[in-house]
Amino acid sequence: MRAVMLQEFGAALELTEVDRPVAGAGQVLVRIIASGVNPLDMKISAGAAAHAKRVLPAVPGLDLAGIVEEVGPEVHDFAPGDEVYGLTGGVGDLQGSLAEYAAVDARLLARKPRALTMRQAAAIPLVAITAWEGLVDRAGVHAGQKVLVHGGAGGIGHVAIQIARARGAEVYATGSARSLATIEQLGATPIDYTATTSAQYVAQYTGGEGFDVVYDTVGGATLDDSFTSVRTYTGHVVSALGWGTHSIAPLSFRGATYSGVFTLLPLLTGRGRGHHGEILREVAALADAGALTPLVDPRQFSLENISQAHALVEEGSPQGKVVIDV
Repeated sequence: MRAVMLQEFGAALELTEVDRPVAGAGQVLVRIIASGVNPLDMKISAGAAAHAKRVLPAVPGLDLAGIVEEVGPEVHDFAPGDEVYGLTGGVGDLQGSLAEYAAVDARLLARKPRALTMRQAAAIPLVAITAWEGLVDRAGVHAGQKVLVHGGAGGIGHVAIQIARARGAEVYATGSARSLATIEQLGATPIDYTATTSAQYVAQYTGGEGFDVVYDTVGGATLDDSFTSVRTYTGHVVSALGWGTHSIAPLSFRGATYSGVFTLLPLLTGRGRGHHGEILREVAALADAGALTPLVDPRQFSLENISQAHALVEEGSPQGKVVIDV
């Protein structure tokens, strides 16, 4: 099969021929139709993502959408011909999705949402699982709450807005001036973080009480702002980028709580993989109900010009999630 290979960190990606994998016990062989591109892909390629524990040489790529070609022993939930999607590899020693086929752990997969194309489905897994783990698993977001999403037009952020709204929350989201229209279209109240301080928008939208849930998808100083923007006693801050050094004093003085999200853990450890599949089934139901649609960049890329796709993401100029047509 054709596959993109990363031979060493910092080197150019190479399109080559490799042996097609075989589905082992508990695995399915997926014919990959589309592969989503994430900023983490570029960090892994550059050797700047030690937490991904990538073993080289390797096929990169985290997200996929495709069709089940064959099922291995002990697989009962899928059959050849099923359309599936998932966050299935690209870290540790797991083959990624920039290839024509992948043998993947069936627990990591779910049936593709009927309402979405393969390209749209490939754009969802990593960001949707990350958003769900933060909002639902950690914060238990529910109707009647005010939720603040930092980076609302980003990959995780735009899905987080839709999940929070689907669960009945009133959603606010920060972004730059150019992203405010997108945030509003997603159904959240847009906040220009370049023109408004956290104290100002907390006063304006919560009467100074703070937000019930704050989801930080930016990290750094934005996480520090999150600690000062959350409601006293019952508030909960969640971050997908809580990797720096921060003072938790502002959070502690509010009696509020914090959770970190590390979506790659089940891939790296083998523990909790079934929950990824469960989340993707819930996300598929939302998509089929019209409550969740990913933003996908209209430009098309293939395995042959993967470097151009990565460059577009690194520049920070995509109009939604970049997807590779395999």
